[in-house]
Amino acid sequence: MAAVLLNNVDHRDLRVAVGHHARYGDAINQTRVFPAEFEELQRDYAILLRRDDQGQFLATVLLGLDPDENLFLSGEQWDARYVPATRARGPFSIGVDDHGEPMIHVEPDHPRVQPAGEPVFREHGGNSALLDHVSAMLQRIYTGLEREQALYAALDDTGLLTPATLQLELGEGRRYNLPDHWTIDADRLAALDGDALARLHRDDHLRPAIWIASSLGNIRHLLDRKLRGELGG
Repeated sequence: MAAVLLNNVDHRDLRVAVGHHARYGDAINQTRVFPAEFEELQRDYAILLRRDDQGQFLATVLLGLDPDENLFLSGEQWDARYVPATRARGPFSIGVDDHGEPMIHVEPDHPRVQPAGEPVFREHGGNSALLDHVSAMLQRIYTGLEREQALYAALDDTGLLTPATLQLELGEGRRYNLPDHWTIDADRLAALDGDALARLHRDDHLRPAIWIASSLGNIRHLLDRKLRGELGG
C-alpha cells in the first residue's frame, strides 16, 4: 500500500515497533545520509560520496563490507551513538501538499506497523515522543535534499573532492575493494586560504568538509567490528 497522509484521526491507534533488525530492512552495508547529520555521523561512521545515475553526488555511510551486512546491528539494537535518519524514520516519509508544504506520510503495511509497537499519538492528543523524534529525522532528510547539491558543488569547485578506491585489509590475504567513491582531499583542505576558505566558511560548507575528512578514521573501527564478529566477540 502506498504511503498516506498521517493524521491523528485515522491513525489515532497507530503503533510502530522500535529497535532495529533485518526484518525491518536494516541489513544493508551502506545507507544514504545528509549534511545536517554529518556532525553526529562522523563520530561513528565513515562518510563517503558517490555519484548517482544522473551524475550527482550523494553521501552514504559505510555499515558493512559484505552484501546485506550491517555491523552496527546487535540483536534488536543499533550499536552506535546516532542512527542515520534514513534508518530512524521507520515507516514515515515526507510528502508535500497542494501548496508545496511538507507533510508526514506513513506506510500502513510497513513491517514496523504493529499492534505491540510504540504509540504515534498520545492517548488524549498530541504527538508521542516517537513521532517527535521521527519528525526531526524527516526534517534532516527534507532539508538535506534541498541543500546538499549546493554543498557538493562548492566542494567540487574548490577542488576538495577526490576519487577514492578503498582497499581494506583484514589479514590472511583478505581484501575488500570499494571503488567509485569520493572523499575530501585532506592536504587540499589544510592548504585552503584566501577567498576559497572564506567562501566555504561563509556558506557553512567548511564544517561538513572537515567532518567528511575526519570520518574516514572510522573505517578502522568498522574493520575491528568485522573481526570481533568473526571471533564471536
